[in-house]
Amino acid sequence: MKITKTLIALGFAFALNQGVAEARSPAELNDLEIAHAAYVADNIDIRYAHLALAISQNPAVREFAETMIRDHNAVNAQALALLAKLKAQPQDNFLSKTLQENSEKLVDEMSKLRGAQFDRRYAQNELDYHKAVNNLVENSFIPNIENSEVKALFKAGLEIFKAHENHAATMVKKVN
Repeated sequence: MKITKTLIALGFAFALNQGVAEARSPAELNDLEIAHAAYVADNIDIRYAHLALAISQNPAVREFAETMIRDHNAVNAQALALLAKLKAQPQDNFLSKTLQENSEKLVDEMSKLRGAQFDRRYAQNELDYHKAVNNLVENSFIPNIENSEVKALFKAGLEIFKAHENHAATMVKKVN
């Protein structure tokens, strides 16, 4: 089944639009649920990047993928350190589960592509994914995070991920 770019990239509206039993607005997640959703989103992007490195020979795609691995691992390390400092455990939720489920579909789809077809699909997904994640972080997560240290980490992460969005837009132009 062909998955639409929006369905893959957004990841966040799925549960809301598909009537998942525990679905609620991402703005209603508590700090620990938000932290877990963000951690899962970072790990998904790391997985996409590893797939890109395994398949693509395009220098722009490979450079972007290496950046994703480096930056998302660094942000996740900071998040885990903060959770340890706060003696808190992230909480799985509808959003993190939906993100994970839909990423499996995309990995399956993209792993069948090669050459320029893969590069275009990966690049466009990265642009769409970062737009969606950045919008969610900026407009739903940050305004609703209660812990000041968690909020500060998300604000710093958002700056990095906005740069990723711009980098992804450049990559899309290069592969099209």
